[in-house]
Amino acid sequence: MTAMTTAPAGTERQERGNGLLLFGVLGGMFLAMLDQTIVGTALPRITADFGGAGLYTWVVTAYLLTSTVTVPLYGRLSDAYGRKPLLLIGIVVFLVGSVLCGLAQNMGQLIAFRGVQGLGAGALLPLSLALMADLFPPDRSGRVQGAIGAVMAASYIAGPFLGGFFTDHASWRWAFFVNIPIGALLLAIIVPRLPRVPGTGGSRPDYLGIAVFTVAISSLLLGLTEKGLDDHTWTSAPVIGPLVASAVLLAVFVLVEARAEQPIIPLHLFRDRTYTIVNITSFFTASCLFAGAVFLPRYFQQAQGQSATSSGLHIYPLMFGMVAGSVLTGALISKTRRYKPWLLAAPFLIVAGALLCSGLAVDTPTWSLVAWMALIGLGIGPMLSGLTVAVQYSVPPSYIGTASANLTFFRQIGGSVALAVAGTAYTAVVRDQAAGHAGLADAHAAAAATVIPWLAVAGAVVAVVALAFLPGRTVLDFGARTAPVPE
Repeated sequence: MTAMTTAPAGTERQERGNGLLLFGVLGGMFLAMLDQTIVGTALPRITADFGGAGLYTWVVTAYLLTSTVTVPLYGRLSDAYGRKPLLLIGIVVFLVGSVLCGLAQNMGQLIAFRGVQGLGAGALLPLSLALMADLFPPDRSGRVQGAIGAVMAASYIAGPFLGGFFTDHASWRWAFFVNIPIGALLLAIIVPRLPRVPGTGGSRPDYLGIAVFTVAISSLLLGLTEKGLDDHTWTSAPVIGPLVASAVLLAVFVLVEARAEQPIIPLHLFRDRTYTIVNITSFFTASCLFAGAVFLPRYFQQAQGQSATSSGLHIYPLMFGMVAGSVLTGALISKTRRYKPWLLAAPFLIVAGALLCSGLAVDTPTWSLVAWMALIGLGIGPMLSGLTVAVQYSVPPSYIGTASANLTFFRQIGGSVALAVAGTAYTAVVRDQAAGHAGLADAHAAAAATVIPWLAVAGAVVAVVALAFLPGRTVLDFGARTAPVPE
């Protein structure tokens, strides 16, 4: 991992030169998260151009699969071999995948190239989070984490609009090509400015653990993706088969990691109560994020008849709420050196906004929707910034990359599970409402009014229970996090 220093002069020099570097590192995270949202509004046009509507879901799944599987690998390898080379590899692979996606000539090619994109994207978010902990001392961590949460929310704001804009006014291919100039700028900043700090080194990577983990998580995501299809139940062979295989392989993975000399997911970290609770919270609060970010646009499109671009604009109150909640939480953590009170309060805002959404109807007034979405966003924002602070300060400095990656990993897996379960419920409500002679728009409004509240409230309630057991530590209780010394 990084060599650390407590010299004030070195810290001051590092901080003075970090403005542009902060932009570059956070830009990598923005690039990865933008790609998750920008493609969604372009997919209907892509399917119309290429055909193959049955492969629609796999354009998303290919990216999700490779990016999720590689997140813990990049995190652990960056602890061992240094952040800079792993981040540069991730950006380059992501850009190559973006070019290939933009040049794809059929759905098969696009799915394969989305997988390549995901191989690079797995590095961008966790290593950005880890670098923020490396580069900034504890008295700046709250504000920096607030900025991180703001960048996450900003990607959700920009993505749907840009995807719709490019699709309507240029070509859907620009939803991929737009990554090229952004990525080139980031490389121009990171290559000369990011210090090359060596990692902890160690023995050869845990190849057996990597192999078992990859197959286990791939099986899990494949089973959940198949469940998302309307004609599959939980007991269908394409669903239950991969899920059972995943459960068995995850048990094998735990046994492998317990004996590995350099495990990719060190199990001993889970002995720390803060580390375990924060990752549990990350898993379940993903359902709150996806309840708003996925099902509200669906409500705007299918219940209110808005276009994809318009639906992206209409969820801005949710996203602005997330930005405000994240930045405010970061400032409060910096001022008080405590994160538990702010994390514990946030789920109550989510519950309030989500329960109000149970009144969703085709003709729900705009200002009511704005208020409800803003409440949900204000509650989700602290989950983006505060959880990152808590997990990074619960581990030794040599495991910051691993901790940041696992937080991202559990959030992505939690979101995938939430979507599979909620997607089933949404479809069932629409079918039942339509069978009762409700109009299709009314049926979709009823589905949104059912799924959004219970999905968000369930995640928020579990979060409150878990966070109640979080130790009441301050940031500085975990030891100093100071600027790394370049080679």
